[in-house]
Amino acid sequence: MADTELALELEGAIRSFGGKRALDDLSFKVERGELFGLVGPDGAGKTTSVRAIAGLLDLDAGVARVFGAAATRADVRERLGLMPQQYSLYRDLSVGENLSFFSQLYALPRAVYLKRRERLLEITRLGPFVDRRADALSGGMYKKLALACALLHEPEVLLLDEPTNGVDPVSRRELWALLHEFVERGMAVLICTPYMDEAERCHRIGLLHQGRLLLQGNMQAVLHDFADEVYEVKGGEREAIEGELERATNVCASSPAGSRLRIVVEGGSAERVAAPLAGLGATLERVTASFEDVYLAKLWHEKKVAA
Repeated sequence: MADTELALELEGAIRSFGGKRALDDLSFKVERGELFGLVGPDGAGKTTSVRAIAGLLDLDAGVARVFGAAATRADVRERLGLMPQQYSLYRDLSVGENLSFFSQLYALPRAVYLKRRERLLEITRLGPFVDRRADALSGGMYKKLALACALLHEPEVLLLDEPTNGVDPVSRRELWALLHEFVERGMAVLICTPYMDEAERCHRIGLLHQGRLLLQGNMQAVLHDFADEVYEVKGGEREAIEGELERATNVCASSPAGSRLRIVVEGGSAERVAAPLAGLGATLERVTASFEDVYLAKLWHEKKVAA
């Protein structure tokens, strides 16, 4: 990253709804020219984090800052682009009409708007569909239109709440290519996603669970520091193996991997799993850990500590 200026941060953020904490002393930072992924399942606190940074939600404690200033300030909001998870466009307006409407919200001079409109239609490939109503667009095209509307005023920080949810694989790839293009130009991007594979596309990630960060860092460091071990189970009868794994107290996670089972085992304890499986005609083959393995193991350890 060429520029290390701090673009946005949450510090000690706490927010509750009806007595339930959505954010629990949450802190993280995103620099200019960085793509930071806030990764976690539904209910982890991703949307609440984005709303706080966008100045749309007051915190019970802590602070949200954009370029060092409180996120609630009007002049700060002008530096932000927001693409919410919910449908945010006028679905009875066409692609062009939505862009025109948002340009008026941003009070863009017409000449500036037309130049940016042309560029955004080009990079999102929406030019041929400029007269199509938003409610007639595919999921991927709709998301790209929402992204174009969020970029019209050329924000320095872009906030994206699950932008690829419900989007086909080709459109997902195109959206990510656009994001990396913006980041290379110096934009700071915060993206919230429940998809583990998307975490690997980010410069840094924060693993969010029940409003708390379980870990954060760049993907290489996260995988390097992973202390547990990942194996695939070869041979044996699936039902019997699954029963044995359920009884094991050191298996962090188990999931299908084609015709095999993929398991995460506490570091240094694989023999405790291999011995009973050998009696069932199965063996363990060590494989490289993925971020999903890290995520599942971290949740398992959290539950173990809580118990």
